[in-house]
Amino acid sequence: MGSKLIRGIAESGQLRFFIGETTDLVEKARKIHETTPVSSAALGRLLTASSMMGWMMKGKKDKLTLQIKGSADISHIVTVSDSEGKAKGYVSNSKAPLKLNEKGKLDVGGSIGEGQLLVIQDFGMKEPYIGQSELVSGEIAEDIAAYFMYSKQEPSAVSLGVFVERDFSIGAAGGFIIQPMPDCNPFLIDILEDHVKRLESISDIVRKSGGNVSKMAEIILEPFLFEILEEQEVSYTCDCSRKKVEKAIISLGKDEILKMIEEDGKAQVNCHFCNTNYVIGKERLKALMDEATAS
Repeated sequence: MGSKLIRGIAESGQLRFFIGETTDLVEKARKIHETTPVSSAALGRLLTASSMMGWMMKGKKDKLTLQIKGSADISHIVTVSDSEGKAKGYVSNSKAPLKLNEKGKLDVGGSIGEGQLLVIQDFGMKEPYIGQSELVSGEIAEDIAAYFMYSKQEPSAVSLGVFVERDFSIGAAGGFIIQPMPDCNPFLIDILEDHVKRLESISDIVRKSGGNVSKMAEIILEPFLFEILEEQEVSYTCDCSRKKVEKAIISLGKDEILKMIEEDGKAQVNCHFCNTNYVIGKERLKALMDEATAS
């Protein structure tokens, strides 16, 4: 079963929601980066948020980058998603040591520490839109909610979770974003706040529903009349390619390419998102230098 998102409305459009079951997506990221449990949880939560928030974007070529800058074991996490919810990402420390919080859960906040959340929306224009907010807890869901509230003035209920098995594989991952619309009845907001506080963890909801995102919605939106408007299959997808690498090398210019040829006789580029290693040989570099000269 692949990962899936749904979106819809509740109470005649007074609330909108995004719900994701992202176990397979996060498990692929774990395998690529060989992450330890805390790193898996941190990266998985941000990937889940990125997938849902990317799907909020309307243009086919729109891109969303989320970046967390921390001060502890994990200094930064980067995720990139598109308007179809496909996501990729990496964490600075894939081997963050095991830390547990007072509830006996993985201490993601303690492993990230203080810092900032950056949200970069690229609509294909000259300059992307960049929003920034201070981390509230480092637990990521609260930080995303704070970004929506203080940077976009959009009150939001956000939950993100990753359950890591004893063998370090991902047993469950998912999340939700629920947002009252401007004309929402304040009474509904009170109900939403109270209900979210009483909900079990999102990873428990994923497991309880058997990974069925529609059944997840029945639990998450239990007090409300809701309608699912759209479903979207999502995956961990890296769009790097040799062609893009060569294009980047050409952009460096003739002098830099000549330096590569004289010093190393080749160029090596490693993709942070999928760990693919591209090696561009001497003869190919000469051809790319000719292209750079001609352009």
